[in-house]
Amino acid sequence: MKLSHLTPVRLARVVLILLLVLAAAILASLAVGAVRMDVATFFRSLAGSAGDSRYAAILWQIRLPRILMAALAGAALASAGTAFQAVLRNPLADPYILGISGGAALGAILAVTSGLEDILPGWPVRPVAAFAGACATVAAIFWLSRSRGRIASYPMLLIGWIFNSFFLAMILFLETVVDFSRVHGVIFWLVGSLSPQSYPVLAVLAVLVGAGFLVLLSQARRMDLICAGDETARQLGADVERAKILSLLAASLITAAVVSFSGLIGFVGLIVPHAARFLFGPDHRLLLPSSALLGAAGLVLADTLARTILSPTELPVGVLTVLLGGPCFILLYRRRHAEVYFD
Repeated sequence: MKLSHLTPVRLARVVLILLLVLAAAILASLAVGAVRMDVATFFRSLAGSAGDSRYAAILWQIRLPRILMAALAGAALASAGTAFQAVLRNPLADPYILGISGGAALGAILAVTSGLEDILPGWPVRPVAAFAGACATVAAIFWLSRSRGRIASYPMLLIGWIFNSFFLAMILFLETVVDFSRVHGVIFWLVGSLSPQSYPVLAVLAVLVGAGFLVLLSQARRMDLICAGDETARQLGADVERAKILSLLAASLITAAVVSFSGLIGFVGLIVPHAARFLFGPDHRLLLPSSALLGAAGLVLADTLARTILSPTELPVGVLTVLLGGPCFILLYRRRHAEVYFD
Protein backbone atom coordinates (compact mmCIF):
# COMPACT_ATOMS: atom_id res chain seq x y z
CA MET A 1 0.00 0.00 0.00
CA LYS A 2 1.59 3.25 -1.13
CA LEU A 3 1.05 6.46 0.79
CA SER A 4 1.30 9.80 -0.93
CA HIS A 5 3.10 12.57 0.88
CA LEU A 6 0.64 14.44 3.07
CA THR A 7 1.45 18.08 3.71
CA PRO A 8 -0.18 20.26 6.40
CA VAL A 9 -1.48 22.53 3.62
CA ARG A 10 -3.28 19.66 1.85
CA LEU A 11 -4.70 18.38 5.14
CA ALA A 12 -6.01 21.82 6.09
CA ARG A 13 -7.43 22.44 2.62
CA VAL A 14 -9.36 19.15 2.51
CA VAL A 15 -10.69 19.54 6.05
CA LEU A 16 -11.79 23.13 5.36
CA ILE A 17 -13.60 22.12 2.16
CA LEU A 18 -15.39 19.27 3.94
CA LEU A 19 -16.33 21.56 6.84
CA LEU A 20 -17.94 23.91 4.32
CA VAL A 21 -19.76 20.95 2.76
CA LEU A 22 -21.04 19.93 6.21
CA ALA A 23 -22.15 23.50 6.99
CA ALA A 24 -24.01 23.68 3.67
CA ALA A 25 -25.71 20.34 4.38
CA ILE A 26 -26.80 21.52 7.84
CA LEU A 27 -28.17 24.81 6.46
CA ALA A 28 -30.04 23.01 3.67
CA SER A 29 -31.50 20.51 6.13
CA LEU A 30 -32.63 23.29 8.45
CA ALA A 31 -34.52 24.93 5.59
CA VAL A 32 -36.41 21.77 4.56
CA GLY A 33 -39.23 20.11 6.44
CA ALA A 34 -42.93 19.39 6.73
CA VAL A 35 -43.56 23.00 7.77
CA ARG A 36 -42.75 25.26 4.82
CA MET A 37 -41.00 28.59 5.33
CA ASP A 38 -40.23 31.30 2.83
CA VAL A 39 -36.65 32.53 2.65
CA ALA A 40 -37.28 35.69 4.67
CA THR A 41 -39.05 33.81 7.48
CA PHE A 42 -36.33 31.18 7.58
CA PHE A 43 -33.48 33.66 8.02
CA ARG A 44 -35.44 35.78 10.53
CA SER A 45 -36.14 32.69 12.61
CA LEU A 46 -32.56 31.54 12.27
CA ALA A 47 -31.27 34.91 13.47
CA GLY A 48 -33.73 34.94 16.36
CA SER A 49 -35.46 38.09 15.21
CA ALA A 50 -38.85 38.98 16.59
CA GLY A 51 -41.67 37.32 14.72
CA ASP A 52 -43.53 34.07 14.71
CA SER A 53 -42.04 32.09 17.60
CA ARG A 54 -43.48 28.88 16.12
CA TYR A 55 -40.93 28.89 13.30
CA ALA A 56 -38.05 29.61 15.67
CA ALA A 57 -39.15 26.69 17.87
CA ILE A 58 -39.27 24.39 14.84
CA LEU A 59 -35.74 25.37 13.82
CA TRP A 60 -34.07 25.38 17.24
CA GLN A 61 -36.00 22.74 19.17
CA ILE A 62 -36.88 20.18 16.49
CA ARG A 63 -34.80 20.42 13.33
CA LEU A 64 -31.40 21.50 14.68
CA PRO A 65 -31.20 18.88 17.51
CA ARG A 66 -32.09 16.16 15.00
CA ILE A 67 -29.55 17.46 12.49
CA LEU A 68 -26.82 17.54 15.16
CA MET A 69 -27.73 13.97 16.15
CA ALA A 70 -27.41 12.91 12.51
CA ALA A 71 -24.04 14.66 12.18
CA LEU A 72 -22.67 13.03 15.34
CA ALA A 73 -23.93 9.59 14.31
CA GLY A 74 -22.55 9.92 10.79
CA ALA A 75 -19.14 11.10 12.00
CA ALA A 76 -18.90 8.35 14.64
CA LEU A 77 -19.96 5.51 12.33
CA ALA A 78 -17.71 6.62 9.47
CA SER A 79 -14.59 7.12 11.60
CA ALA A 80 -15.26 3.84 13.44
CA GLY A 81 -15.64 2.04 10.10
CA THR A 82 -12.33 3.49 8.93
CA ALA A 83 -10.61 2.21 12.06
CA PHE A 84 -12.16 -1.27 11.85
CA GLN A 85 -11.20 -1.66 8.19
CA ALA A 86 -7.60 -0.70 8.97
CA VAL A 87 -7.02 -2.60 12.22
CA LEU A 88 -8.83 -5.76 11.10
CA ARG A 89 -7.38 -5.45 7.57
CA ASN A 90 -10.80 -6.21 6.13
CA PRO A 91 -12.40 -3.88 3.54
CA LEU A 92 -15.85 -5.24 4.46
CA ALA A 93 -15.54 -4.37 8.15
CA ASP A 94 -18.08 -1.92 9.53
CA PRO A 95 -18.88 -0.53 13.00
CA TYR A 96 -21.25 -3.39 13.76
CA ILE A 97 -18.91 -6.23 12.84
CA LEU A 98 -17.92 -7.09 16.42
CA GLY A 99 -21.48 -7.71 17.58
CA ILE A 100 -22.00 -4.12 18.73
CA SER A 101 -25.31 -3.89 16.89
CA GLY A 102 -26.61 -7.12 18.40
CA GLY A 103 -25.56 -6.21 21.92
CA ALA A 104 -27.15 -2.76 21.69
CA ALA A 105 -30.35 -4.16 20.19
CA LEU A 106 -30.68 -6.88 22.82
CA GLY A 107 -30.09 -4.35 25.59
CA ALA A 108 -32.85 -2.10 24.20
CA ILE A 109 -35.28 -5.01 23.81
CA LEU A 110 -34.61 -6.24 27.37
CA ALA A 111 -35.21 -2.74 28.76
CA VAL A 112 -38.62 -2.64 27.11
CA THR A 113 -39.76 -6.21 27.74
CA SER A 114 -38.67 -6.13 31.39
CA GLY A 115 -40.83 -3.07 32.03
CA LEU A 116 -37.94 -0.80 33.06
CA GLU A 117 -39.31 2.03 30.92
CA ASP A 118 -42.55 1.88 32.90
CA ILE A 119 -40.73 1.67 36.24
CA LEU A 120 -38.47 4.66 35.44
CA PRO A 121 -40.58 7.07 33.38
CA GLY A 122 -38.71 10.10 32.13
CA TRP A 123 -35.34 8.34 32.28
CA PRO A 124 -33.39 7.42 29.09
CA VAL A 125 -33.75 3.72 29.94
CA ARG A 126 -33.56 2.37 26.38
CA PRO A 127 -30.40 4.28 25.32
CA VAL A 128 -28.63 3.41 28.57
CA ALA A 129 -29.56 -0.27 28.22
CA ALA A 130 -28.45 -0.29 24.58
CA PHE A 131 -25.11 1.30 25.49
CA ALA A 132 -24.60 -1.19 28.34
CA GLY A 133 -25.40 -4.11 26.04
CA ALA A 134 -22.93 -2.92 23.41
CA CYS A 135 -20.17 -2.31 25.97
CA ALA A 136 -20.69 -5.72 27.58
CA THR A 137 -20.45 -7.34 24.15
CA VAL A 138 -17.20 -5.53 23.32
CA ALA A 139 -15.68 -6.55 26.67
CA ALA A 140 -16.66 -10.20 26.16
CA ILE A 141 -15.26 -10.30 22.62
CA PHE A 142 -11.95 -8.75 23.70
CA TRP A 143 -11.63 -11.31 26.48
CA LEU A 144 -12.48 -14.28 24.24
CA SER A 145 -10.27 -13.23 21.32
CA ARG A 146 -7.02 -12.82 23.26
CA SER A 147 -4.43 -15.44 22.43
CA ARG A 148 -1.01 -15.49 24.09
CA GLY A 149 -1.39 -11.90 25.17
CA ARG A 150 -2.35 -10.67 21.71
CA ILE A 151 -5.62 -9.64 20.07
CA ALA A 152 -6.31 -12.08 17.21
CA SER A 153 -8.24 -10.36 14.42
CA TYR A 154 -9.84 -13.35 12.72
CA PRO A 155 -11.14 -14.99 15.93
CA MET A 156 -12.50 -11.57 16.92
CA LEU A 157 -14.42 -11.32 13.64
CA LEU A 158 -15.76 -14.87 14.01
CA ILE A 159 -16.80 -14.36 17.65
CA GLY A 160 -18.49 -11.07 16.73
CA TRP A 161 -20.46 -12.77 13.97
CA ILE A 162 -21.54 -15.57 16.34
CA PHE A 163 -22.58 -13.03 18.99
CA ASN A 164 -24.64 -11.09 16.44
CA SER A 165 -26.41 -14.27 15.33
CA PHE A 166 -27.11 -15.30 18.92
CA PHE A 167 -28.44 -11.84 19.82
CA LEU A 168 -30.70 -11.85 16.75
CA ALA A 169 -32.15 -15.19 17.82
CA MET A 170 -32.75 -13.83 21.33
CA ILE A 171 -34.48 -10.74 19.91
CA LEU A 172 -36.76 -12.87 17.74
CA PHE A 173 -37.56 -15.07 20.73
CA LEU A 174 -38.48 -12.06 22.88
CA GLU A 175 -40.61 -10.59 20.10
CA THR A 176 -42.47 -13.91 19.92
CA VAL A 177 -43.22 -14.32 23.62
CA VAL A 178 -43.91 -10.65 24.46
CA ASP A 179 -46.92 -8.56 23.43
CA PHE A 180 -46.05 -7.01 20.05
CA SER A 181 -47.39 -3.59 21.07
CA ARG A 182 -44.66 -3.34 23.72
CA VAL A 183 -41.79 -3.92 21.28
CA HIS A 184 -43.19 -2.08 18.25
CA GLY A 185 -41.22 1.09 19.03
CA VAL A 186 -38.00 -0.86 19.48
CA ILE A 187 -38.44 -2.58 16.12
CA PHE A 188 -38.65 0.87 14.50
CA TRP A 189 -35.45 1.79 16.38
CA LEU A 190 -33.71 -1.39 15.18
CA VAL A 191 -33.86 -0.33 11.52
CA GLY A 192 -32.27 3.02 12.35
CA SER A 193 -34.16 6.20 13.09
CA LEU A 194 -33.18 9.66 14.28
CA SER A 195 -35.14 11.92 16.59
CA PRO A 196 -34.41 15.27 18.26
CA GLN A 197 -32.38 14.93 21.45
CA SER A 198 -31.96 17.50 24.20
CA TYR A 199 -28.93 19.74 23.96
CA PRO A 200 -27.35 18.31 27.15
CA VAL A 201 -27.59 14.80 25.66
CA LEU A 202 -26.05 16.06 22.42
CA ALA A 203 -23.25 17.73 24.39
CA VAL A 204 -22.42 14.47 26.19
CA LEU A 205 -22.48 12.55 22.91
CA ALA A 206 -20.25 15.17 21.29
CA VAL A 207 -17.69 14.81 24.10
CA LEU A 208 -17.72 11.00 23.81
CA VAL A 209 -17.45 11.00 20.03
CA GLY A 210 -14.79 13.72 20.08
CA ALA A 211 -12.68 11.92 22.67
CA GLY A 212 -12.94 8.63 20.77
CA PHE A 213 -12.05 10.31 17.51
CA LEU A 214 -8.93 11.90 19.03
CA VAL A 215 -7.82 8.47 20.24
CA LEU A 216 -8.29 7.09 16.72
CA LEU A 217 -6.42 10.02 15.21
CA SER A 218 -3.52 9.43 17.59
CA GLN A 219 -3.20 5.92 16.11
CA ALA A 220 -3.37 7.06 12.47
CA ARG A 221 0.27 6.34 11.60
CA ARG A 222 0.13 2.94 13.28
CA MET A 223 -3.01 2.12 11.27
CA ASP A 224 -1.06 2.85 8.10
CA LEU A 225 1.60 0.37 9.18
CA ILE A 226 -0.91 -2.29 10.30
CA CYS A 227 -2.53 -2.14 6.84
CA ALA A 228 0.80 -3.41 5.48
CA GLY A 229 0.68 -6.39 7.86
CA ASP A 230 1.20 -6.94 11.58
CA GLU A 231 4.71 -8.33 11.24
CA THR A 232 5.78 -5.48 8.97
CA ALA A 233 4.37 -2.99 11.45
CA ARG A 234 6.27 -4.63 14.33
CA GLN A 235 9.50 -4.59 12.34
CA LEU A 236 9.02 -0.87 11.78
CA GLY A 237 8.71 -0.30 15.51
CA ALA A 238 4.94 -0.01 15.95
CA ASP A 239 3.33 -1.33 19.11
CA VAL A 240 0.70 -3.29 17.19
CA GLU A 241 -1.21 -4.72 20.15
CA ARG A 242 -1.55 -1.39 21.89
CA ALA A 243 -2.65 0.28 18.66
CA LYS A 244 -5.25 -2.42 18.02
CA ILE A 245 -6.67 -2.29 21.54
CA LEU A 246 -6.90 1.50 21.61
CA SER A 247 -8.39 1.72 18.11
CA LEU A 248 -10.93 -1.07 18.55
CA LEU A 249 -12.02 0.16 21.98
CA ALA A 250 -12.40 3.78 20.84
CA ALA A 251 -14.25 2.78 17.67
CA SER A 252 -16.53 0.39 19.55
CA LEU A 253 -17.40 2.84 22.31
CA ILE A 254 -18.25 5.76 20.02
CA THR A 255 -20.36 3.38 17.94
CA ALA A 256 -22.15 2.17 21.04
CA ALA A 257 -22.77 5.76 22.18
CA VAL A 258 -24.50 6.90 18.99
CA VAL A 259 -26.26 3.58 18.31
CA SER A 260 -27.89 3.90 21.74
CA PHE A 261 -29.85 6.87 20.40
CA SER A 262 -29.93 6.40 16.62
CA GLY A 263 -30.52 2.66 16.32
CA LEU A 264 -28.76 0.53 13.74
CA ILE A 265 -28.01 2.74 10.73
CA GLY A 266 -26.33 0.54 8.17
CA PHE A 267 -23.81 1.12 5.40
CA VAL A 268 -22.53 4.53 6.63
CA GLY A 269 -19.53 2.95 8.32
CA LEU A 270 -18.90 0.69 5.33
CA ILE A 271 -19.38 3.01 2.35
CA VAL A 272 -18.02 6.35 3.59
CA PRO A 273 -14.47 5.11 4.40
CA HIS A 274 -14.21 3.60 0.90
CA ALA A 275 -15.46 6.82 -0.68
CA ALA A 276 -13.00 8.91 1.37
CA ARG A 277 -10.15 6.54 0.50
CA PHE A 278 -11.06 6.82 -3.18
CA LEU A 279 -11.16 10.64 -3.01
CA PHE A 280 -8.27 11.43 -0.68
CA GLY A 281 -6.01 8.39 -0.50
CA PRO A 282 -5.17 5.83 2.22
CA ASP A 283 -3.19 8.00 4.67
CA HIS A 284 -5.19 7.74 7.90
CA ARG A 285 -4.08 11.17 9.11
CA LEU A 286 -6.33 12.52 6.34
CA LEU A 287 -8.63 9.54 5.92
CA LEU A 288 -10.01 9.66 9.47
CA PRO A 289 -11.08 13.35 9.50
CA SER A 290 -12.33 13.22 5.91
CA SER A 291 -14.39 10.11 6.64
CA ALA A 292 -15.87 11.70 9.77
CA LEU A 293 -16.88 14.89 7.93
CA LEU A 294 -18.20 13.03 4.89
CA GLY A 295 -20.17 10.70 7.18
CA ALA A 296 -21.64 13.64 9.09
CA ALA A 297 -22.69 15.51 5.94
CA GLY A 298 -23.95 12.35 4.25
CA LEU A 299 -26.15 11.26 7.13
CA VAL A 300 -27.55 14.79 7.58
CA LEU A 301 -28.61 14.80 3.93
CA ALA A 302 -29.90 11.21 4.10
CA ASP A 303 -32.04 12.00 7.15
CA THR A 304 -33.37 15.13 5.46
CA LEU A 305 -34.43 13.02 2.50
CA ALA A 306 -35.88 10.33 4.78
CA ARG A 307 -38.15 12.78 6.62
CA THR A 308 -39.32 14.64 3.51
CA ILE A 309 -39.46 12.18 0.59
CA LEU A 310 -42.77 10.64 1.73
CA SER A 311 -44.02 13.58 3.81
CA PRO A 312 -46.03 13.54 6.03
CA THR A 313 -44.96 9.90 6.47
CA GLU A 314 -41.39 9.53 7.70
CA LEU A 315 -39.05 6.85 6.34
CA PRO A 316 -36.51 5.38 8.83
CA VAL A 317 -33.13 6.72 7.81
CA GLY A 318 -31.59 3.26 8.24
CA VAL A 319 -33.81 1.95 5.44
CA LEU A 320 -32.69 4.77 3.14
CA THR A 321 -28.97 4.31 3.86
CA VAL A 322 -29.23 0.63 2.98
CA LEU A 323 -31.19 1.33 -0.20
CA LEU A 324 -28.63 3.93 -1.31
CA GLY A 325 -25.56 2.25 0.18
CA GLY A 326 -25.79 -1.01 -1.77
CA PRO A 327 -25.67 0.59 -5.25
CA CYS A 328 -23.01 3.07 -4.09
CA PHE A 329 -20.77 0.26 -2.89
CA ILE A 330 -21.13 -1.55 -6.22
CA LEU A 331 -20.25 1.65 -8.10
CA LEU A 332 -17.17 2.21 -5.96
CA TYR A 333 -16.15 -1.41 -6.48
CA ARG A 334 -16.50 -1.09 -10.25
CA ARG A 335 -14.61 2.20 -10.34
CA ARG A 336 -11.70 0.61 -8.51
CA HIS A 337 -11.79 -2.48 -10.76
CA ALA A 338 -12.00 -4.79 -7.77
CA GLU A 339 -8.76 -3.40 -6.33
CA VAL A 340 -7.80 -4.95 -3.02
CA TYR A 341 -7.21 -2.23 -0.45
CA PHE A 342 -5.29 -4.28 2.06
CA ASP A 343 -2.75 -6.65 0.67
